[in-house]
Order: sequence, then C-alpha cells, then structure tokens
Amino acid sequence: MDAPLEKIADPTLAEMGKNLKEAMKMLEDSQRRTEEENGKKLLSGDIPGPLQGSGQDMVSILQLVQNLMHGDEDEEPQSTRIQNIGEQGHIALLGHSLGAYISTLDKEKLRKLTTRILSDTTLWLCRIFRYENGCAYFHEEEREGLAKICRLAIHSRYEDFVVDGFNVLYNKTPVIYLSAAARPGLGQYLCNQLGLPFPCLCRVPCNTMFGSQHQMDVAFLEKLIKDDIERGKLPLLLVANAGTAAVGHTDKIGRLKELCEQYGIWLHVKGVNLATLALGYVSSSVLAATKCDSMTLTPGPWLGLPAVPAVTLYKHDDPALTLVAGLTSNKPTDKLRALPLWLSLQYLGLDGIVERIKHACQLSQRLQESLKKVNHVKILVEDELSSPVVVFRFFQELPGSDPGLNAIPAPNTALSAVSQERHSCDALNRWLGEQLKQLVPASGLTVMDLEVEGTCVRFSPLTTAAVLGTRGEDVDQLVACIQSQLPVLTCTLQLREEFKQEVMGTAGLLYVDDPNWPGIGVVRYEHANDDKSSLKSDPEGEKIHAGLLKKLNELESDLTFKMGPEYKSMKSCIYIGMASDDIDVSELVETIAVTAREIEENSRLLENMTEVVRKGIQEAQVQLQKANEERLLEEGVLRQIPVVGSVLNWFSPVQASQKGRTFNLTAGSLESTEHTYVYKVQGSGVTPPQTPSGARTKQRLPGQKPFKRSLRGSDAVSETSSVSHIEDLEKIEHLSGGQDASEANSPERHPGVPTPPEAEQTGALQDRAQRLEDDCPQVEEPESLR
Repeated sequence: MDAPLEKIADPTLAEMGKNLKEAMKMLEDSQRRTEEENGKKLLSGDIPGPLQGSGQDMVSILQLVQNLMHGDEDEEPQSTRIQNIGEQGHIALLGHSLGAYISTLDKEKLRKLTTRILSDTTLWLCRIFRYENGCAYFHEEEREGLAKICRLAIHSRYEDFVVDGFNVLYNKTPVIYLSAAARPGLGQYLCNQLGLPFPCLCRVPCNTMFGSQHQMDVAFLEKLIKDDIERGKLPLLLVANAGTAAVGHTDKIGRLKELCEQYGIWLHVKGVNLATLALGYVSSSVLAATKCDSMTLTPGPWLGLPAVPAVTLYKHDDPALTLVAGLTSNKPTDKLRALPLWLSLQYLGLDGIVERIKHACQLSQRLQESLKKVNHVKILVEDELSSPVVVFRFFQELPGSDPGLNAIPAPNTALSAVSQERHSCDALNRWLGEQLKQLVPASGLTVMDLEVEGTCVRFSPLTTAAVLGTRGEDVDQLVACIQSQLPVLTCTLQLREEFKQEVMGTAGLLYVDDPNWPGIGVVRYEHANDDKSSLKSDPEGEKIHAGLLKKLNELESDLTFKMGPEYKSMKSCIYIGMASDDIDVSELVETIAVTAREIEENSRLLENMTEVVRKGIQEAQVQLQKANEERLLEEGVLRQIPVVGSVLNWFSPVQASQKGRTFNLTAGSLESTEHTYVYKVQGSGVTPPQTPSGARTKQRLPGQKPFKRSLRGSDAVSETSSVSHIEDLEKIEHLSGGQDASEANSPERHPGVPTPPEAEQTGALQDRAQRLEDDCPQVEEPESLR
C-alpha cells in the first residue's frame, strides 16, 4: 500500500505525485463513464420496449392489457360477448386477489384463516348437494380430482404400494372401468397421471338392445368384473355418469353401487345432472349418487362464476392416505383455492344457488315441450322429467324414394339408401346447428356427432345459461328459428335425389357425392379435354367452372352457388346451396349444362380465332412479298433507281391498279379490297355463325326469379292470352294481305270512297290486338324460334 504524499519530505516529488494521482483519477473516471454508457446501450437493446426507461404507469399497463384482451382497433369487434360476468362474477375474481393478499399474513393467522375457509366451503357444498360427512378437494382441472381419487383407491387397496411401488401393481394389475359414453381422452389422461399401461382400462359398453343407448350395461359390467377376477386382476374403480358428456343420460347408479359394494370397487360419479341435487325434487337415479364414494362437481358453469375451481367430494377415514394421494395438503396456499368459491357462495346464498340451477332446468323443460309440437324434429332424451340436457335432430323419411335407382347390388341397396339418407341428414343438421348458433347466440348450442344417432344439436343450459344469461325468451326465439328453417331443410332433402337423377341424365355433367355438403348437391362439368381417370388439378376446367359460377350468380336467384374442390380430388365443382319448395330442378340442371357448354365453346372459339389470325398474318406477309415481286417485274429494274426511275415515270407514267387486302375475321381468310375502292362500300362478307343458344327460356311473370316454379293458374292465363293474341294477329295479316296487291282501292288513296266491310273488320281486329298487347304480359320469344 502506498504511503501518503504528506510524508514525502521533498516538495517537488510530492507535487509530482499529487499531479500524477489526479491525472490518473481523471482518466479512470472517464473510462468508467464510457463503460457504463456502453453497458446501458447494450442492455437496453436487449430489453423489450415496456421495460425501458423508468417504468410504465398504471393506465398504460391497463391499456396494454385491454388491447391484448379485445384485439387491435383495426380488427372487427366480436358480435357477441363470450361470457356475461355479473356482480357474483366480480366477487369470484376478487377472491383471487384477496387470496394473494392473505398469503402475506403471518403463519399462525394464515393457518387459522385458511382452515376456516376450507371447512366452511366443504360443509356448505356437502349440505347443498346432499353429500353428508364428506371431504372436499379443490382443483383447477376438472379431471384432476378423479386422478387423485384413483391414486387414493390404489393406496387403499394395495397396502404395500408405498414400499414396493410398481411391483405390487405388476403382480396384480388394477382395472379401471369407464363407460363407452365417457368423455373422449379421459382414460388416457388417467393412465398418464397414474403411470399405468392402457390395458388397465376397461371400456364398458352401453345398452344396445334395451334401455338407453348411452347408459352403462350393468349385466355386461358384472361379467367383465368376474372375468378380470378370474385372470388375477384387481377391479379397482368404476366411473359412472350422472349426465353423460354427450346427451346427459344418467347410469343406473343404484345398481352400480350394489355391484361395487359386492366386489369392493370404488364408485366415482360425475356429470352435469349432479347439479339437480340442490333442488327440492331429485330423480331417484341422480339421488343414488349421494351414496357413492366420491363425486366431482363443477359449480362455476352451473352458477355463472368465472375462475372458480371444481370440487371433488369424497369419503375416507384415513388422513394419512389422503395426504399421500394429494387430496389434502399442509400448505396454506393450497387451501386458499377455495376462497373464490367461499366468497361467491356467501354472496349468492342458498336461494340464489337453487334459483340458478332451477332456472336452467326450466329452460330445458320449456324447450322440450315446445319441440314436441314441431314436426320433423326428434328429441333424444332418456327421461323428460330428470334430464336437464336437450338433444334434438332434424329427420324426415322419404317414402317416395326408390332404392332401385342406385346402381348397387341388390343385397346392399337398402343399406346404401339408409346410409345415404343418414349422411344427408347429418349435413343438414350440422347446417341447422350452425345457423341456430348464429341466430340465437344466447342459447349456447353445440353441434356434436353421435355414433348411433348421427349429427345432433345439444342444448345444455346448466353449463351455459348462467354464463350467457339465457332467458325464456331466448328459448322461444330458438323454437321460432327452428320452425322457420324446417321448410328449407325438408325441401332440400327432397330435392337432393331429384337433382342427382337430373344430373346423371344430362350429358356433360357429373354428379359429385359430397356427404358434408348441406345443399342440393355438387355437380362438375366435364369438358372435352377432361381426363376422367385423373384426379389432378385441371386448369381448363377451373376456368370453365369460374365462368360458370359468375354466370350463375348473375342470375340473382334464391340459390347460392360456390366453387371448391371435390372432397376427394382437386378438380373444381359447383356447390349448390339450400333451396325452397318452388325450385325447378330440371331448369336448374339445364341452365348449368347449357351455360357451361357455351363457356367452353366460346373459349374454344377464341382459341381458334387466335390461330386463324396468326395464319392470316403469315399468309398476308407471303402475299405482300409476292405482290412486291410482281410489281418489280412489271415496272422493271430501271424504275427502281431513284433518279432514273423519276425521269421514266415522268415521260411514261405507270398505270398500276391499286391493290389491297382485308382480313375477314368471320371467314378467317384474306380478301381483295377492289370491291371497296370501286363501289366505295365495304362488303358484308360471309354471314357470321350464330351464337350458341342459351338455356331454355321459360315464360316468367314480372319480378319472378330464375328457377322458380310458377303457379299453374298463372301459366294457364298466360298461355291462353298468348294463343288468342297470335290467332288475332294471323287474321289481321290474312285480311290485309290483298290490300298490298290493289293499293289503288285503298281508302287512303281515294278519300271519298266508302270503306268496305273487310276494312272495318280489319280495323276492329287491329284495335282488339292492340288491347290484348296492352293487357297481356310481354313474353320474350324463345331463341329457338327466332
């Protein structure tokens, strides 16, 4: 360490040392400032924008959150709000913030407070849903509670599982029984959470001969249990449904409970129908769930509470096993999960909770009673008095359909006809569901595909009514929308077969069977160069179909036309949408065929015209070169010399005839212009070919749209008036024919001569014809008669 400068006796050395120290300090400070500035620049370049500087204020941060939630201002705003958050929703959201604040308390106060919150919420839920002496586990993921229950069942049945682990399971494989109507992916989730192989899952089929198609077959389940016991397996747990995920059917829980007690199997119940346990009247099938070993409740959707955890109620006497299984925890923060639900239940009270569940059940009953009066709508409900889920489907039997029309062998004819009708109805039901969701967004409808019934529409107010604010008026509007769409659905289903037969009987058109299209059908035009055996893209066909789509949309009919690839190839097709009951299918198909043929012919004519013009230009060049050679031979070589040629032309002018050529696009040939220079008139040439005739033009009333079937009475009046009109005109022409030969006897030529009777009759007929023309609608003459 250097000695202080004051101890140096020599003043000169001391001054030099002092100056050196100050200089070094200045250099070091300058270098330090440079390094700090460079470090800031380097650091700020790597930090995102909101973190630069001294931070953002609360308003800017909330504005950023709002933009992230609702999107940018340039984007179109959503027409409907996803969730209706009322005051009870704000209470639930307050619970999350309050839980974070409570977690900062000292340990003793935090322990007492969380214990009180957990015990109160557990007691209230057990009393409301009639599950006496139960414990509660609160979890965010709905399936998480079932996974913890499976772990508890394993620890209860395998005493040495904590010590031996997998070896115990290997010697005696556990079996978990799930219904075939369970939510897809539930079994795989359980195996992943528990570390079990998939053979530990057993899928129990539903009733196929008697009872509901979505209830677990109890007799078959007992057979499966006996078979597993004989094979040395251990039946561990059974998952029953009090309201299946699809149609809301409830299993025979009472019989299942007896079977589980007989073989020592843990019974777990889940489903939306468990919400009805809070009502005064509960069906016996759902009431039996109160005797099960555990159940999972989802009060958030039932009561319209956002960010509220699901609850699994269970009965077990060993707290050590529940702690090992993860159903209980010593951490106070885990117990705070119940805080949002604790606040919300107090805010709603028992009356508010019961009222919301009762309102949802009344909505489903109201829809069921209304749909019973609607034809062509089938309701798939197990028990009208107990199921709060309404599943319906549009259907219509076609008695006039002829199965023999299908080119399929006889044994498979009936099956194919039923399958085809099933696919058609599925597409129409999918269209109906999407239309109803847009027309009545507060209904919360969902479209689903069932294995037996097909595509259906589900109304489950217990999971949507409290969130969306569904009212009775919304149900009435939903029924009215269904009734308004039924005529379109029935007519489209009836016209599909007629459209198919018309297309198959029309040359140049190919019927495309697309089961996912809900309209009349799909058609493709086969042009001359179409490779029918190839499924690759066809550029020429795409141009023809694009032009055809444009022409069809210009007709301004009630039908919608779209173009897209066929579902199994890349070739373009025309998709025809839904139709009303007054569509003339034959006229529609004929219009499509003729219009497509015209577009193809015009395209081919243009290509041919291009080739003709190119050849004509080449021929004109040859003829011009030949004319120049003839002119050179006729005039001689001397006349081509500039000075000599001028002198010769002055002494002896050349009387050369003016020749020219014109190209006739219609005939596709070169012609001489001599006729034009002689007669000062350009000739008409060859008569151009007629434009391809359009589709059959029907006599339409004023304002009638294309493809509309007119009334028979209107057609009769129009045809009678037209015939009478034509007959009168023929009489007029017949009587006035002689006047052209003897114009001298005409009254106009001799004013003093009296008018003959024929002239009076002719004048009367002319007046009558004029009146008929004024009264009758103007009918355009068909192009085929021109």
